[in-house]
Amino acid sequence: MSYRQLPLHYHQIPASPIVLGCMRFGGEWDGQPITNDLVVEGRQAVETALEIGIHHFDLADIYTRGKAEHVFGRVLSEIGGLREQIIIQSKCGIRLAGEDEGPQRYDTSEAHILKSVDGILTRLGIDYLDILLLHRPDPLAHPQEIGEALAKLHQAGKVRHFGVSNMGSEQIRLLQMYSRVPFIVNQLEMSLDKIGFVEAGVTVNREPAKQNVFPYGTMEFCQAEHIQLQAWGPLAQGRFTGRVVEGQRPEIKATSELVARMAAKRGVTPESIVLAWLMKHPAGIQPVIGSIRPERILACRDAAQVELTRDEWYELYSSSCGRRM
Repeated sequence: MSYRQLPLHYHQIPASPIVLGCMRFGGEWDGQPITNDLVVEGRQAVETALEIGIHHFDLADIYTRGKAEHVFGRVLSEIGGLREQIIIQSKCGIRLAGEDEGPQRYDTSEAHILKSVDGILTRLGIDYLDILLLHRPDPLAHPQEIGEALAKLHQAGKVRHFGVSNMGSEQIRLLQMYSRVPFIVNQLEMSLDKIGFVEAGVTVNREPAKQNVFPYGTMEFCQAEHIQLQAWGPLAQGRFTGRVVEGQRPEIKATSELVARMAAKRGVTPESIVLAWLMKHPAGIQPVIGSIRPERILACRDAAQVELTRDEWYELYSSSCGRRM
């Protein structure tokens, strides 16, 4: 029997097991105008995702400096009835250098959150977001101010659900104390290369715990509070599926070979094995794959159907961290 947690439902739309991250929509992070080619590229990515059952899309107001949302909005306008069939989430809270005269910084002030959401909706050409995530922890955040901003957005019908990104359990707990709307998503970097989410638990009271920066207890807190965990960077930039990166850890090569053997045994792609490793975790992790290339998206087609054994999961984990459990 499989105990894999089922994804959440957002206003009767079940979340797909995998999310398409749209960070690469819109081309470069510059001020150049959006071309028809960029819109075609974005549409091909969306259609490919829909073809393999992905109907949950992840954006942020800063992605390609707003162009990602513009392109996605153009795609929405071209495909009739698509808005009602998909889940759209975006993020706010980062101000890039060059956006104004200030430094690059985090900003979760009420004024900035409200202004950001209006900009997101305008660029996407829609009336509401399914989910809004606070992109990064702001050291100058006032929890009560954030709570008031989110309540206004919810009451106005501009955002239906809320979540966070890159936050630990205590940061979420503090925000939730001052918010009338629940936080239902937490997006964190997790992959076979970034195994801190596992290490935080298994190295408790041991020397390796001192080197781990992943906040202990976050996985358990999110499970207990029914907060959907999403993994950004789940494919580790292709490190386990053929891409060689200069200076990568020596364990990567051995793990890549192990992934390839497991994929060949099942007749699936290496990408499916890498994602299935994440998705086996009892927290029901949703990988957010960040590619715009149709072939890379298609390579993830079978991930939700792959059921790794406990032995295989631990074999991959041990290979990646370079030591026995």
